[in-house]
Amino acid sequence: MKLSDSIQYLKGVGPKSFENYKTLGISTVEDLLLYFPFRYEDVAGRKVLELLDGEKATVVAEVVTPANLGYFGARRSRLTFKAKQGEVIFGVSFFNQPYLKDKVEVGQMLALYGKWDLKRQQLLGMKILSTVEGEEGEAGPDADFQPIYHVMQGVKQSSLVKLIQTAFDDGALELLPENLPPQLLEKYRLMPRQQAVKAMHFPADTKEHKQALRRVKFEELFMFQLRLQALKHHEKSGRKGLLIKYDKEKVATKQAELPFELTSAQQFALQEILADMTATTHMNRLLQGDVGSGKTVVAELSMYATYTAGLQSALMVPTEILARQHFANLTKLFPELNVSLLTSGLKVVERREILSDLKSGHTDMVVGTHALIQEGVDFHNLGLVITDEQHRFGVNQRKILREKGQNPDVLMMTATPIPRTLAITAFGDMDVSIINELPAGRQPITTRWVKHQQFDKVLKWVKDEITQKAQVYVISPLIEESEVLDLKNAVALYEELSDYFKADARIGLLHGQMKNDEKEERMQLFKAGTLDLLVSTTVIEVGVDVPNATIMIIMDADRFGLSQLHQLRGRVGRGQKKSYCILVANPKSESGKQRMQIMVDTMDGFKLAEEDLKMRGSGEIFGLRQSGIPEFAVADLVNDYNILEVARQEAVEIFADKNDRFTDYLEKFDFETAEFD
Repeated sequence: MKLSDSIQYLKGVGPKSFENYKTLGISTVEDLLLYFPFRYEDVAGRKVLELLDGEKATVVAEVVTPANLGYFGARRSRLTFKAKQGEVIFGVSFFNQPYLKDKVEVGQMLALYGKWDLKRQQLLGMKILSTVEGEEGEAGPDADFQPIYHVMQGVKQSSLVKLIQTAFDDGALELLPENLPPQLLEKYRLMPRQQAVKAMHFPADTKEHKQALRRVKFEELFMFQLRLQALKHHEKSGRKGLLIKYDKEKVATKQAELPFELTSAQQFALQEILADMTATTHMNRLLQGDVGSGKTVVAELSMYATYTAGLQSALMVPTEILARQHFANLTKLFPELNVSLLTSGLKVVERREILSDLKSGHTDMVVGTHALIQEGVDFHNLGLVITDEQHRFGVNQRKILREKGQNPDVLMMTATPIPRTLAITAFGDMDVSIINELPAGRQPITTRWVKHQQFDKVLKWVKDEITQKAQVYVISPLIEESEVLDLKNAVALYEELSDYFKADARIGLLHGQMKNDEKEERMQLFKAGTLDLLVSTTVIEVGVDVPNATIMIIMDADRFGLSQLHQLRGRVGRGQKKSYCILVANPKSESGKQRMQIMVDTMDGFKLAEEDLKMRGSGEIFGLRQSGIPEFAVADLVNDYNILEVARQEAVEIFADKNDRFTDYLEKFDFETAEFD
């Protein structure tokens, strides 16, 4: 037998069941061994003779009579049978659970959970926890734990347990190689791999299960970190980056001409980026910062530095509105340069001219949406690629843009704050720069949470503010991932507010189903002050800059995550006037109420991100499928952060090892694919 052998050669697997197992992701013997339970049930049970009247407990017993199912009244039933524990025979009754009859067979050992009726010597069953399988001492009647797996129609828990036991009996476990260095096994007192895998399926007790889980989590996170370090090592040593010899004097002059001073955090991030650009190794850096922290100007100065070295730069953003805004900023900041805007909404003649300028080198900088990565977009000498809101672009999209040049330097930006340590750990193949302070003059935003019943009072206040020349965003929530429903919400809200304000406010509507030129026109009207109030969907979430907008109202705010609420709040407070964010919500759940209170209590995006991670998990924050971070079988990036950080430190140490202690171990690594052999 080999680990790569198909499970269809194991006893009990027919063609049909093999297809079902394949759907679960189990094709080979190795897949089967590493298909771990997601929880365990304590089936050690109690002795019925020790139970007090009315006590709830788990009892393991053998079924000794066939199950009898009787009905009385509409939809009411009673399932009864006799069970034996040692020499004691007792009755078992289940009310209104007729489907359990199929689980009760004479001679079967069941773990039953119920309430003991001492007078009747009967267990009033609540649920059948599991069918207890295997020999004595192998998850059988004397074992404390019964593994519970994710299964599907056509695959029973009992069948899967039996198949895993069959693989163990056939010696499959002995084939699993140890994949952690012996130094780490000893240092952290980790279980050997074979022992851990066996204990993951059939732990002898709670202590053994905890040790197995600790080992498997470390293994998963260490392998992940080892791959990231291999990628980073390969980037730094295996592939030469562009040496961007920028003109320091010109960059310093341009920075001095800015109408504001960079914060120390901005200055530090810029220096890190420029140092990477002048190195012969390839830059792969993540620039993250809170909403309004000034990431954009750091990116723009990096693009200018690239220009002074005689190279082109490209900035890819997720929406056309944002692309137009960046384009306007760049042309204003660098009037002497040729800056192009490439979006899908361009006319054929305009597009052809821009593509020609990019290819000839006439264009110095280009800003665009995903149109930048389409076929036919060729650069003369691309030196720097920047993606804004990097989590909104898939790994492949970013790769295509990067391959448009001769291995240009890469800078990714995000305004979704991720706790620094977690960012460095999770994006282990990238260097991370963080801007964690706001520029001088940024107004603090007062956040209030109100119930729907108080919305009328909010509108009266808004009416007064509009007379004082305030501009207001009102955000309509996305109830489902459906632009149609989203639009319906926004239109209804627009009509309601138009009816309320009448001639007292000029109101506009912005949503995702508008044509790009319509959206741009509506935003420009708002920016110019022609509109007082803009009803919008979350189209305006990222990066839109209207300095005069001072009020952000978010309807049904409890439908949003903390990071998204913080992004929306960041659309105001960009000028010199006092700004407000009003959260309108009647949350039913405790977590919903908690989110509203956290928003009121803090403006710190990094604190919010930590809370969001705790409440929602890493998947939603990182956009795992987009970012390339895998979903782990047992480990969790947030809850197991301590293990993740230790795994990262060890992986870094292995690649930096000066004593060649890990040479044999690293020889098993393929640096091209970053896979462990």
